[in-house]
Amino acid sequence: MSYDLDQFIADCRAALKRDSGPGGRETVRAKLEELLRNEAFIEKYCGENIPRGLKVLYEDPDLKFQILAHINDKARVSAPHDHGASWAIYGQATKYTDMIEWDREDDGTDAKHAKLKPAKKYRLNPGHAGIYQDGKIHSIDYPDYAKFIRVTGTNLDNINRMRVDLKTGEVHQMTPQQAT
Repeated sequence: MSYDLDQFIADCRAALKRDSGPGGRETVRAKLEELLRNEAFIEKYCGENIPRGLKVLYEDPDLKFQILAHINDKARVSAPHDHGASWAIYGQATKYTDMIEWDREDDGTDAKHAKLKPAKKYRLNPGHAGIYQDGKIHSIDYPDYAKFIRVTGTNLDNINRMRVDLKTGEVHQMTPQQAT
């Protein structure tokens, strides 16, 4: 029997109860890669016949983490952004996502401006997952019809998150989550 969503949820709960910090999150990241090797899971939640958009697959009533499917029609390049006081794990289902992790070059005391520099660039291919700890600034770039599963520490619509305009350095509050 292939590793499925119910097993993944149980493993996430166990890992995050045992260690809600980076160690538990790394276990979730590794288990997400295992889930993404299940072709039946990919077809059921990310297949060609799945309506486009952002779908919440699971929200834990106690630990508050979410599992979401991003079923995208159109290519997108995001501005550098964070997930506020939450963490996020992106797991590639189809196509790819190019990731950039950013470091601040300023001291972070100006809430309205930020000066960023790229710290790390890499591509998530199908079956791979990357983790972004609390407050880590990153940006994503994916082609038409890219699909990924994202696990977050909480519903990101309920917390303050920021994005940075690279041209002006202006910091803005993020809008509600969506898929293109």
